[in-house]
Amino acid sequence: MTLRIARRTILPLLAGLALPACSVLRPGALTNGARDVAYGLHPRQRMDIYVPSDGGSAPNPVVFFIYGGSWANGAKETYSFVGDALAARGFVTVIADYRLVPEVRFPVFIEDGALALRFMRDNIARFGGSPRAIHLMGHSAGAYNAMMLTLDRRYLAAVGMHTGGIRSTVGLSGPYDFLPFDIDVTKQAFGNARDPAQTQPINFARRDAPPVFLATGSSDTTVLPRNSERLALALRRAGARSVSLKIYQGLGHASTATALARLLQWQAPVLDDVVAFLQAT
Repeated sequence: MTLRIARRTILPLLAGLALPACSVLRPGALTNGARDVAYGLHPRQRMDIYVPSDGGSAPNPVVFFIYGGSWANGAKETYSFVGDALAARGFVTVIADYRLVPEVRFPVFIEDGALALRFMRDNIARFGGSPRAIHLMGHSAGAYNAMMLTLDRRYLAAVGMHTGGIRSTVGLSGPYDFLPFDIDVTKQAFGNARDPAQTQPINFARRDAPPVFLATGSSDTTVLPRNSERLALALRRAGARSVSLKIYQGLGHASTATALARLLQWQAPVLDDVVAFLQAT
């Protein structure tokens, strides 16, 4: 099995982010963006938008970031450090909440991402973002959601979008190849799927995929690095034009996300590598 989560207690990713002296991860003021913008009617269908403080050379490229939490936990405010880090590098950054297990199951959390993307594309120009330069990015379960939106055409098509509208996708420590569903996390999120193969990003690897950057930590025991390795191989075999794989030595599961925070960037050059990839695409 390629997705491993501790069986004794299913801890959300946010527990891994609850670091001592966690002021580096505390929600920011959002002085140049907007908080709790509704993209749907459900209370969790809300997004925060982070805008470069100097305005940059508008229209700016856009990053839509999806957080993880085993599809059952998470809050956009906790990841304000991601919005701050990317906005400081010139990207209008959107972080959206989405409905979670057990209220919903597969594929609703992906469908919420599609709804948020459509709303963002139609409205991001008001915040100085370019609807023609949208990048997806996610961590852990959020990387899974981002990759499904990127590779399985059905989700964006359902909201009137085309996967060609995605400039590139970044997946940090994501599960992409994790059959069978034999632990509580995957049973609860995906156990309803009529065809389990249709839940796996690796099965949608295709030649015309946008550029993909896959990153993981060599010490990740929650989502094993071979998830990223196998997806990279599948995409290359399919003929995808640009696939990058980076394994950060010594990093664990949460660290590929926390290394984006201003005071934790010494852990690994994740932010520099992601920004270089986004700028190149």
